Amino acid sequence: MQSVIVHYQEIALKGRNRPWFVERLVSNIRSATADLGVLRIRSLMGRIEVQYESDEHWDEVRERLSRLPGIANFSKAVRSKCDFDVIAETALAELADVEVESFRVTAKRADKRFPLRSPEIERQLGGRIKAARGWRVDLERPELTVRVETLTDEAFCYLRKEPGAGGLPSGVSGRVACLLSGGIDSPVAAYRMVKRGCRVRLIHFHSYPILSHTSQDKVAEIAERLTRSQLDTRLYVVAFGDIQRQVVLAVPAPLRVVVYRRLMMRIAERIGRASGAMALVTGEAVGQVASQTLENMSVIDSVTSMPVLRPLVGMDKEEIIREAREIGTYEISIIPDEDCCTLFTPKHPATKARERQVEAAEQALGVDPLVDEAVASAVRREFTFPAK
Repeated sequence: MQSVIVHYQEIALKGRNRPWFVERLVSNIRSATADLGVLRIRSLMGRIEVQYESDEHWDEVRERLSRLPGIANFSKAVRSKCDFDVIAETALAELADVEVESFRVTAKRADKRFPLRSPEIERQLGGRIKAARGWRVDLERPELTVRVETLTDEAFCYLRKEPGAGGLPSGVSGRVACLLSGGIDSPVAAYRMVKRGCRVRLIHFHSYPILSHTSQDKVAEIAERLTRSQLDTRLYVVAFGDIQRQVVLAVPAPLRVVVYRRLMMRIAERIGRASGAMALVTGEAVGQVASQTLENMSVIDSVTSMPVLRPLVGMDKEEIIREAREIGTYEISIIPDEDCCTLFTPKHPATKARERQVEAAEQALGVDPLVDEAVASAVRREFTFPAK
């Protein structure tokens, strides 16, 4: 039987609510590793232990835990009795096939009743390792750090830390609805909300069959990638091409992009409220394109009473691209496609639209029937991880 010790960071600051956050993280770990022979998951004095059957599953366990929000870091560990001599024997056995020139020992004493304090554990265990292996002690830049954690009835020894995603466990912060294109920005915005503990519903607007099906295929793949972090995802696919054609016939060219966005926000609000979302999310950043000026965003937001969250609002494109690469959506997003944002786009869109002008232009549209039809015809898809 193998063990993984999972550490969390931000959860530890939650005071009286901490047990609820930990319980949700345990539940998410259990769901994420359900098909990997996990025998037991338990909370242990500020950490979580995951016990699984065989070391053959370690690579996949490591991959899945690294993507799960709420985890600061985790380590493959060996368990021993909470007795110093047994701990030392366990550590030396773990080091039998390791070859380094320098090392240090770092100890944490979760139960203060253990007879040796953390510095004493480090000093005495370091002395035994040095005597047995002849390695040099280096407290500043060791080639290897031997870590020991003592609890009430057991102790754990591990050699390497694996980085986690950080943030909060998915599901502790309520639901939001994210307008998701096939581009680079909105998947990063969605992921940032997942890391803040939200369940993110995804809403994609497409112009098929006027344009190709590629954007829908890309968004489905992005949804699958995000599901590795939030474990279940609902995607709404909304036909928008006919609406755009009606906008072209009724709205002056400079205002069309703003009107498109206002219609999207109205539709997204309706779908979001029906699915229990408490806010809308977009991938907009100030000044990135014509519709993302402060003036235009203000006019666009005025059609919804839901809060509109923009996790990327102050980021530049290079920062967004770097994060997209890290979460694995960038290579999907750059696949060439045609999405509704490129359809019927005027050469010179308004950058400082005025609400009165936009409202006057919308009067010729019959906005409510357009929104009703789009919401009624939206197609819902469900994604789960691990896939069932």
